[in-house]
Amino acid sequence: MSSSPANPSPLWQPDPERIAQAQVTRFQAWAAEHHGAPADGGYAALHRWSVDELDTFWKAVTEFFDVRFSTPYARVLGDRSMPGAEWFPGATLNYAEHALRAAAFRPDEPALLYVDETHEPAPVSWSELRRQVGSLAGELRALGVRPGDRVSGYLPNVPQAVVALLATAAVGGVWTSCAPDFGARSVLDRFQQVEPVVLFTVDGYRYGGKKHDRRDTVAQLRGELPSLRAVVHIPLLGTDAPEGALEWSALTSADTEPVFEQVPFDHPLWVLYSSGTTGLPKAIVQSQGGILVEHLKQLGLHCDLGPGDRFFWYTSTGWMMWNFLVSGLLTGTTIVLYDGSPGFPDTGAQWRVAERTGATLYGTSAAYVMACRKAGVHPARDHDLSRVQCVATTGSPLPPDGFRWLHDEFAASGADLWIASVSGGTDVCSCFAGAVPTLPVHIGELQAPSLGTDLQSWDPGGKPLTEEVGELVVTNPMPSMPIRFWNDPDGSRYHDSYFDTYPGVWRHGDWITVTSRGSVVIHGRSDSTLNRQGVRMGSADIYEAVERLPEIRESLVIGVEQPDGGYWMPLFVHLAPGAVLDDALLDRIKRTIREQLSPRHVPDEVIEVPGVPHTLTGKRIEVPVKRLLQGASLEKAVNIGSVDNVELLRFYEELARERA
Repeated sequence: MSSSPANPSPLWQPDPERIAQAQVTRFQAWAAEHHGAPADGGYAALHRWSVDELDTFWKAVTEFFDVRFSTPYARVLGDRSMPGAEWFPGATLNYAEHALRAAAFRPDEPALLYVDETHEPAPVSWSELRRQVGSLAGELRALGVRPGDRVSGYLPNVPQAVVALLATAAVGGVWTSCAPDFGARSVLDRFQQVEPVVLFTVDGYRYGGKKHDRRDTVAQLRGELPSLRAVVHIPLLGTDAPEGALEWSALTSADTEPVFEQVPFDHPLWVLYSSGTTGLPKAIVQSQGGILVEHLKQLGLHCDLGPGDRFFWYTSTGWMMWNFLVSGLLTGTTIVLYDGSPGFPDTGAQWRVAERTGATLYGTSAAYVMACRKAGVHPARDHDLSRVQCVATTGSPLPPDGFRWLHDEFAASGADLWIASVSGGTDVCSCFAGAVPTLPVHIGELQAPSLGTDLQSWDPGGKPLTEEVGELVVTNPMPSMPIRFWNDPDGSRYHDSYFDTYPGVWRHGDWITVTSRGSVVIHGRSDSTLNRQGVRMGSADIYEAVERLPEIRESLVIGVEQPDGGYWMPLFVHLAPGAVLDDALLDRIKRTIREQLSPRHVPDEVIEVPGVPHTLTGKRIEVPVKRLLQGASLEKAVNIGSVDNVELLRFYEELARERA
């Protein structure tokens, strides 16, 4: 997949002017002068220094971006063990205060540009955003919201969601959100774990040219979240507030200067959710200070964003990229919020949004890029994308054809496009590897590991590999690593998620190659978490929904990365005696998944199987089946001694052969 170092001709090289003007170049010169960073040797030398001198590097980041500590820190790293690293002990600060700093010097410029399916941008100025946050923070305090209380949002990607997140952070509350295309069960599996005291909700949303009423779902959420003290109604579809709910407009009308609670560096900022293969979604807690410094580094140095930029990433509030997008405000950047279908009214919709908003950095999924290529879309020919400096992709690896297509489409109109394929995770709400504005881009590769991120590829024995496929590991702590999981009092679930393979070292669950030139190639998941359109989903959610149907005895769902960049997600069903997989049952399976989970969870195919294989301890075997479907032999895919019925696996092996 990677281009060979023997033929290292890059697809793209930044010109000397771009390199000179990049913020990471300025940072390196400044850190060399003030903190002993290497002045020469380019990015590779800076990266080496950033992981060898971790404390000095992160101190430099806080000084370069003028992080305001209301109480100073004793030292950068109190404890560097993983899990349990202690960052900036003694320091206090507030994330929302930093996110609104640009209001002081650019009050009338847009902080937010909101776009719906009409593609007509509506601005919210920095001063107006700050005013609304001040008003809402005051109302949250009046409702009794105290530092550490959870505040939840069942909201699309609209300005109100940004205001609610920042107001929550301002009072020291803990934000958590789900997109309104999630069904009630999916939302409750998340919110019930954290027991929110306030719920912000819409009456519905528009998607694909249609209205979707969510009032029944909201009523169910209210009924099954006994911790709620208040529900706030946002009438996106124009309906009246249900009885007992508060109106958004009443809470955001005051002209109040925001009061920012000064909280410890490791005070929780938000909870994100990542589904494992068993049990409830993991409730991942990240800190105000950890996210603040990680996102300043990632957005300011790697994405090269500043006050003159406009930052658009296609996302929903149920995905960590939404939180990452909101953090664009930390760099004084205008962020673009698009609430709508990625392909309405046609496949080229996102490019039209980039054009209409003057986006300088436009982020999307690899799947969308490949869909545009397949549909014959010509973004740079049919739209004025002259302000776009960078197209970034994540969610899944961008295939080589995607790199070539993007490059050729922009080059044909004379544009010099930087393509940044990035990879990280909900778990750190950031990137392990990806964008570097001063490095060349090679087809099929991520430019380099991120600063401060000691990313390596390891073999099963913990030996680092170059030019060979291994496990993605991070051998030093990052500030945005979870401070804990919710409802994990002894830390065992957190430990088992990342640290049980290599003690004291973060194992992420991706197969990667680190090339001899320092770039990174991602080969997909090494565990069985489903990853569709950039959103990681747990198979357990699907099993729970499907196996409630009386006709289904058991099921198995697998996500398989395809060589062409596609993603095949079959659902295998073992039927109850006498049941038949006819059109009526097929329809019921898909409808059940769509209504109880989301349209994204609906499989590409439903295939009847003679049975579902298990380990000897009764766990469904997902990873070996995935490996078989990717073409591995039975002996290589599974330890045969650990399986309850090897003959069942031969069925999947045969299916893989037929598909090939």
